[in-house]
Amino acid sequence: MAEASANSGVALSVVIPCYDEENRLPATLERVREFLSARGGDWELLIVDDGSRDQTLTVAREFAREEPRVRVLCYGSNRGKGYAVRHGALASRGNLVLFTDADLSTPIEELDAFIRAMDAGADGVIGSRSLPDSRIEIHQPWWRELAGRLMNLLIRCVSGLSFCDTQCGFKLFSGPIARQLFAMMTVERWMFDVELLFLAKRLGYRVVDRPVVWRNSGDSRVRFRHLPNVFRELMHIRTYWLFRKPDRPTAGVPRPLDTPPV
Repeated sequence: MAEASANSGVALSVVIPCYDEENRLPATLERVREFLSARGGDWELLIVDDGSRDQTLTVAREFAREEPRVRVLCYGSNRGKGYAVRHGALASRGNLVLFTDADLSTPIEELDAFIRAMDAGADGVIGSRSLPDSRIEIHQPWWRELAGRLMNLLIRCVSGLSFCDTQCGFKLFSGPIARQLFAMMTVERWMFDVELLFLAKRLGYRVVDRPVVWRNSGDSRVRFRHLPNVFRELMHIRTYWLFRKPDRPTAGVPRPLDTPPV
């Protein structure tokens, strides 16, 4: 489908990274479209296929043919969730950019509360499952919740971030700031959220967390065998940026995507 001009902006971009989501994706896309259409304003939905092995890309393209505000991006291989979100964020045109998981574990209806927090002066708002007012309607198994708490403790120790939940897949940022941060990022898989928040902190942006409704989907892609890679990514973030100072670019134009959208 034809791409809009790079200079044409919209109020809101929603980025959904997808990997083997052919079964859940149709319901998710319809729910997101219904919600965004009902609330009004101009918006775009970017579906980013991360090298799916099933019919995710076909499902996404069929949906996009019926909805001109939808763009489908792909790059042919599995690069990781962080790369997929980065790819979508850099292609976005929104004044605000939301990225959310394809399973909608955090309901899209939480968006309005996040926008109110942005209107109050935040540069970014991240969902948290660990704040007192968060509502967990479907819990993970107890051992996953314990592992998650231990992981968050490790993240805080290594990164210096104070957030009690960096990994909730529902985050809203100012569009220019999101594109600036993602243009600098180096982590492509599990800990990309940590690098995003780490860079935002180093650059002095105001990011706040707020409670969300959350429902475990039962299909987490993180396994215990991934823990060494998770730890390696955390250490990379700490060491890579130790002697590098991220600068706010004066031109305001992030580096281009290394692969074109489809």
